[in-house]
Amino acid sequence: MNKYLTELIGTFFLVFTIGCTVISPGAGALAPLAIGAVLMVMVFAGGHISGANYNPAVSVAIWVRGKLNTKDLVAYIIFQLIGAVLAFLAVAYLKGCDTLTTLADATSRASYPVGPALLAEFLGTFALTFVVLNVATAKGTANNSFYGLAIGFTVTAMAYAVGGISGGAFNPAVALGITLMGLSTWANIWVFLLANIAAGIASGLAFKFLVTDKS
Repeated sequence: MNKYLTELIGTFFLVFTIGCTVISPGAGALAPLAIGAVLMVMVFAGGHISGANYNPAVSVAIWVRGKLNTKDLVAYIIFQLIGAVLAFLAVAYLKGCDTLTTLADATSRASYPVGPALLAEFLGTFALTFVVLNVATAKGTANNSFYGLAIGFTVTAMAYAVGGISGGAFNPAVALGITLMGLSTWANIWVFLLANIAAGIASGLAFKFLVTDKS
């Protein structure tokens, strides 16, 4: 249970930071830096307990890679999604919204073109999951001190690169959180889910093909 609660906590603070820095008054152009930074510190904080996935796409990638069993995969995803919902409730309260709908009403609902959004989410999530697999699960980088920094900065870089095209979720739990917050429409959530999970599977397969010494 400790590792599942760690996944909840890490995902909570990731989605919480996204909501607080993106929804006005937020951090403006500095939001991706804050988001990457909180992911970095939460990865360092929880890596030794749960592996610090905080993202169903990352969990799927590690499962495909063979370092996460199916029971933990399902539990991780459930607790990650719970963390995202709790983060939404915290953001709604802190932003002064009395009901679950007022936050969405007060926020501009973004709608993205499907084709570019799918590609942007796939590439951003692939970059993130591929980095996670190589810095946090590979024998060649075992016991390194930079894994959290690499993971956090991947999210920052991809958010700046394609955030304006897709919203820059790269994470189904984040997709749920930003949809509840009104930062994206429910009609768009399938784009995130499809692209993110597909990228997790693809990066897991790529890792297995490219890395010969996986133990």
